[in-house]
Amino acid sequence: MNLKRAFSCSALLALTLTPALSAEKPELWYDKPAANWTEALPIGNGRMGAMIFGGLAQEHIQFNEGTIWTGKTHEYHHEGAVKFLPVLRDLVNESRRLDIEARQLARDGRQADADEKLKAARAKQKEAEDIGLKEFMSVPVRQKAYQPFGDLRIAFPGLTDVTGYRRDLDLDSAVAEVSYSANGARFTRECFATFPDRVIVWRLTSDRPGRVSFTATLQSAHKEAKTTLLPGNQLALSGQVEPEGVKFEARLKVLAKGGKVTLLEDGVTVENADSAMLVLAGASSVKDYRDINADPAARCEATLKAVGKKNFGELLQAHLADHQALFRRVSLDLGKTDATKLPTDQRIIGFARGNDPDLAALVFQYGRYLLIASSREGGQPANLQGIWNNLLSPPWDSKWTVNINTEMNYWPAEVGNLAECTSPLFDMIADCAVSGRKTAQAHYGARGWVLHHNTDLWRGTAPINNSDHGIWPTGGAWLCQHLWEHWLYTGDKKFLAQRAYPIMKDASLFFTDYLFRDPITGKLISGPSNSPEQGGLVNGPTMDHQIIRALFANTAEAARILGRDTEFAAKLDGVRQEIAPNQIGRHGQLQEWMEDQDDPNNKHRHLSHLWAVHPGNEITPLQPELFAAARQSLVYRGDQATGWSMGWKLNLWARFLDGNHAYLILKNLLRPPVPQDKWDAGGGMYPNLFDAHPPFQIDGNFGASAGIAEMLLQTHTGEIALLPALPDEWPTGLVTGLRARGGLTVDIAWADHKLKTATVIGSPGTSCRVRYGENVIAVSLGPNGRINLPQTEFRP
Repeated sequence: MNLKRAFSCSALLALTLTPALSAEKPELWYDKPAANWTEALPIGNGRMGAMIFGGLAQEHIQFNEGTIWTGKTHEYHHEGAVKFLPVLRDLVNESRRLDIEARQLARDGRQADADEKLKAARAKQKEAEDIGLKEFMSVPVRQKAYQPFGDLRIAFPGLTDVTGYRRDLDLDSAVAEVSYSANGARFTRECFATFPDRVIVWRLTSDRPGRVSFTATLQSAHKEAKTTLLPGNQLALSGQVEPEGVKFEARLKVLAKGGKVTLLEDGVTVENADSAMLVLAGASSVKDYRDINADPAARCEATLKAVGKKNFGELLQAHLADHQALFRRVSLDLGKTDATKLPTDQRIIGFARGNDPDLAALVFQYGRYLLIASSREGGQPANLQGIWNNLLSPPWDSKWTVNINTEMNYWPAEVGNLAECTSPLFDMIADCAVSGRKTAQAHYGARGWVLHHNTDLWRGTAPINNSDHGIWPTGGAWLCQHLWEHWLYTGDKKFLAQRAYPIMKDASLFFTDYLFRDPITGKLISGPSNSPEQGGLVNGPTMDHQIIRALFANTAEAARILGRDTEFAAKLDGVRQEIAPNQIGRHGQLQEWMEDQDDPNNKHRHLSHLWAVHPGNEITPLQPELFAAARQSLVYRGDQATGWSMGWKLNLWARFLDGNHAYLILKNLLRPPVPQDKWDAGGGMYPNLFDAHPPFQIDGNFGASAGIAEMLLQTHTGEIALLPALPDEWPTGLVTGLRARGGLTVDIAWADHKLKTATVIGSPGTSCRVRYGENVIAVSLGPNGRINLPQTEFRP
């Protein structure tokens, strides 16, 4: 993006808008306890997360802490791998040459000869992949896994005649609640995870005195974990994930009003209290990815000491002030029907066949809630499952997959007015820029830094798993786009100078060394690489070139803004022009590879070559031929997919300005999970609205939030486009607080499928261009830093 154009709406960060919320709070609610993990309700404070089951005779709270992983401090790069780089490139290029010859023979009617050539081509590719696996991969070849911490179980004796059961999660307050009547009394449990006080808090009450009785115990799936009784009505759970690995400790403090508290051998019992409060602290021995020598017990003690004698109300007030300062920045009203009276799991079942626009609004806000809960300053970034995991061997290790999934987690951060939640992601990028220097040197003999398609707590950056999909060097370059986008949305020049630009520069430096001249076309290409996650080891996949071009353009523009590295910026501009361009193939599609080999029947979940449409901005309606070809590629991929893939398709159809097709994808996503067929079917939402790959991956939640925002507001072309992809199913609505590139905040109201009014908020005197349909107007913000634009302003 040309920054001068993008920042024609330059303004200071404006985050003061606090819209009034509707009387009906955004919530998930159910009329029965959770029977399994994907029915439980998530809370989190960016460091710790918990899943609330809401059981009757026994409550189960499974909890996590973001730094509890398998493994230990480790460097993954493979010394000497660079010796095999030219071997891999030559073998892959020979495979390409043979493949091209095979296709020509087939066109000439010599199918038998073509088959032999194609067989030889595949043999060369296989040889490259075998050498790559043996000589070019990470050491070890697999990374480590995110782990569960423990389980708090609260047993309630003698419950009978239970009626009026309800459990819910209020997104506005970030408080989970369970309530029911039993034994002639009404019982309520409230739970929240507080970022200011770094603990998880429960309050158990009854409307009749002396009726609160329970026994609380701590358990862990880690075999060596043990519980210890401590003074002050505290229970400690301590252990170690692996020998020489991460140590952990949790401490549960139990406070009761009235009644009796008794420490047992493995738990704490409260009898006949009026109310009780439980406070859970948790910590690990991890200081950072290079040091795991902290004392988790001391950390827990310090946390509980800081909580001190604060009562439930004081802890709740601090929590609400913190959470609502973020959550209430954005409101969305798409209209309500009688479906809102149903439990959330029933609404999911009925969404595709009925009218429930408020469920789409709830899903949008749920994504924002999950990001606040799983990604806060000082913690780890949201991983494949956010911050929630109950398995010792979670799917894909619940780490950070950076060939789409980690990036998708943060798509709603800027537009959804949660810029602060990107801090952990930027910290991880900075770490990988350090570990990635060794990988760049060992594997490519290159300067700068590189990250392949996954990283873990130990900040591995080398290719993992297998060469046919693990050797993909543009993960770090893609993450750099998030640094650039943060600048575009905030105009924070200090951030650009101190955090973003040095990392972007070194990533660009790597690719100036890495790109090589294609002997077939004469263009600069990447390789060896792959088009995630299909096609095997290749040279010159389209996605790589799109990402590298964007990185070079953004880095060069940043250098000019900061007034530094003039020669380097000019070099990036020049090299960028030599990279192999986007191409249109024989099926009218945007080619995924250098050769025209796309299969129109390919329904693969990855949409890699459409990166330039979204999240990139290289292909827009301003490039009509490429725009049409990219759209055709998306049509070929189909409307069914895994959960996160439908999240991507939702954003893409919004960028293609087709609101009804975007809504069709949203309907396919907002349904109960369906079985997966060869990785590319599936999708849906679990009863707790967690996205189903299946299994659970949180990226689809974030993709859905971002896609809904993209349907209502787009600013990637340098204009503020209002309602660019509004579907027929949302005739009336109101959204407030969305962020626009250029440091602006935008409110939009519409009725009868037409814009009523829009409000743009920023710095006084800011000039920008605002689009509604085919009509574009230039506006300047008034002395109060805002301008109201009724629909009548947008005249042909």
